[in-house]
Amino acid sequence: MPTSYDIPEVLDRHVGPHGEVVLRRHGELLQIIANGCFLMDTSDGRSERLLIDAALGALDGRPEPEVLIGGLGVGFSLAHAAADPRPGRITVVERESAIIGWHLDGPLSDFSARALADPRTEILETDLVAYVHETSDTYDALCVDIDNGPDWTVTQDNDSLYSSHGLAGCAGALRPGGVLAVWSARPSPEFEETLRNAGFQQVRTEEIPVARGVPDVVHLAVRPG
Repeated sequence: MPTSYDIPEVLDRHVGPHGEVVLRRHGELLQIIANGCFLMDTSDGRSERLLIDAALGALDGRPEPEVLIGGLGVGFSLAHAAADPRPGRITVVERESAIIGWHLDGPLSDFSARALADPRTEILETDLVAYVHETSDTYDALCVDIDNGPDWTVTQDNDSLYSSHGLAGCAGALRPGGVLAVWSARPSPEFEETLRNAGFQQVRTEEIPVARGVPDVVHLAVRPG
């Protein structure tokens, strides 16, 4: 018979234009569920740290790089970027107002308060898919973690981000030589091919070690100089 520890506690539920997002507590962990799909929790953060480290490392020492993070999540990517002295500006695009609220004055503030107080940090409540096509700003690195990967999106409209058209928008938001880093719950050779066909160079995949099963990965690509 399950104990109370085994049953996740719903802390907040929000229904918006992109569907339902839920914040749950499961034991000591906080979890984000979007439209019934598990997105992430506060158990580890290795994937999010690699996402940032791989992108910054691929910039070859570019001074004060400006970083765009797609997806606030539980805040691990933002916190890791803000803990690094290299970025000159850190912009996070998050379309769910509830997730932003959970960080500003909710349970997730424990993971992001210091990063949010960093003067380099800016949070934009908008959709990344639209933002990369509409913004006139450009960045040195774009780190994407809004889905479980190019082949497993939270909502159908996110599919377009990983298409040739969407990647053209990503390239437009990057400066010459800028790096696109995309987190995925599993490798996607098809996405690598789409990156190459979209004109990106130095396409490669870095694996995140896991205890068992298919490893998480970060897909990396560089906009031509």
